[in-house]
Amino acid sequence: MPAGISDVVADNGLSVLDTLTSHIFICSSEPANYAQASTTYVLGVKSWGAGNVFSSPSDASPNGRKVSSVAITDGTITTSGTASWWAACGTASLHAHGPLAAAQVVAVTNTFTLASFDIRLPAE
Repeated sequence: MPAGISDVVADNGLSVLDTLTSHIFICSSEPANYAQASTTYVLGVKSWGAGNVFSSPSDASPNGRKVSSVAITDGTITTSGTASWWAACGTASLHAHGPLAAAQVVAVTNTFTLASFDIRLPAE
């Protein structure tokens, strides 16, 4: 049987997303660090300020804990290209990243949207 973690451990891990994440970037390639997410691969950004991007940790299904992002309806495109990844960042660190549901061609004159999504830590 795999080891499990308690809610308090999961919540402390997820609390960085809840309290410190301030931006979501859309990127052309998978970012491995903050510089790649915010400069090298960045195509667009939405900034809310720290503590306003993700919800507080809550129960996940079928188990574990999760945070949910705020949906983006007015992200700013800064560079034209094909967006394939999102990156959640604080002021100087990459907190989480993942692939977009589908790659999307974007142009500087446009805005972007991104539906709310969950980041989950399973209990086992």
